[in-house]
Amino acid sequence: MTGRPSLVIGLMSGTSLDGMDAALVRFRSATEAELVGFFHRRYTSEQREELLRALEGEATPRDYARLHVRLADWGGEAIERLLAQTHVKATDVAGIAFPGQTLWHEPPTVSWQLGEPAVLVERFGAKVISGFRASDVAAGGQGAPLVPMADVELFGAADHPRVLLNIGGMANLTYVERRGKEESSFAFDTGPGVAIIDAVARMTAPELPYDRDGQVSAQGKVNEKLLTELIADPYFHQAPPKTTGREKFGQDYAEQLFERLPGADAVATAVELTARTIAHAVATWVPGTPEVVASGGGVRHPRLWSALGKALEVHRAGATLRKFDELFFDGDAKEAVAFALLGYLTLHGQPGNLPTATGARGPRVLGAISGP
Repeated sequence: MTGRPSLVIGLMSGTSLDGMDAALVRFRSATEAELVGFFHRRYTSEQREELLRALEGEATPRDYARLHVRLADWGGEAIERLLAQTHVKATDVAGIAFPGQTLWHEPPTVSWQLGEPAVLVERFGAKVISGFRASDVAAGGQGAPLVPMADVELFGAADHPRVLLNIGGMANLTYVERRGKEESSFAFDTGPGVAIIDAVARMTAPELPYDRDGQVSAQGKVNEKLLTELIADPYFHQAPPKTTGREKFGQDYAEQLFERLPGADAVATAVELTARTIAHAVATWVPGTPEVVASGGGVRHPRLWSALGKALEVHRAGATLRKFDELFFDGDAKEAVAFALLGYLTLHGQPGNLPTATGARGPRVLGAISGP
């Protein structure tokens, strides 16, 4: 799948709910990609609250309908800034990959995203690829994670095994034995990333939107007894493929944790929960002593980064931990780049799921194409 280079924009609004990412990527093939530009449109506190209400089921049908359009508007604003920043015309863009915002993820029954593609078609006159998870779920898959296709084709190492770890609202990893080897690669969600950390941080220090620079967790002490109970959750011991989200590790979970352990100790314990469950997942399901390359907001949390390094030493001595930025580009752009790749594959009629990651019955072309 080579030929004339294609410019594709990937959008991403993840479980961390911090904003809309937009990445402009030039593809010569599915294995040759160049990040041309990246822009992060941060959500205001009001917009973030609007998303949280929808995720927690507190919205009305009118709220959901309006949010369906507003998400596309926010994506459009990010795209306009990105195009201005890179001096690229919308008419030069082959497609826009718009996965929307996941509101309810319940495989193998449904995975539901909001975000109206027609708004972006009208605004930019480009093809818009959306609804990426539905065909995988219909094929018996989890509908997630979908980023592993990019991990295998773009970010794996040519000569040694590598784990691509993303610590967003949830944490997920992809094991890539060698770049391009789809059949031996697999991926799954390890559990919470920063979602629980930030939720209990807001309960402890309401003036903060999240545990910025680890300043709340730094004041707390880990409650080992409670942590042991939390890690006993069956999800952490379930074999992959598996996915999770805020349906399980969301506001209700955070409130229950805070009721049992209020204050900064809850935040410190949540940090350790994320670190140890990631390390446990690597030790349990990943062969050998791989290089772990991490991206996502959790990488910038100093206490979490330190705890993860220590936990990996305990659970899988010899595994190395590196930041995605050191090897590639700004790790904040990674998931938007991954969806740009998925959009590129769909435009070329190529499968975008990795059945060893999602559990689907086989490879599927993902999403639907709207527009000219």
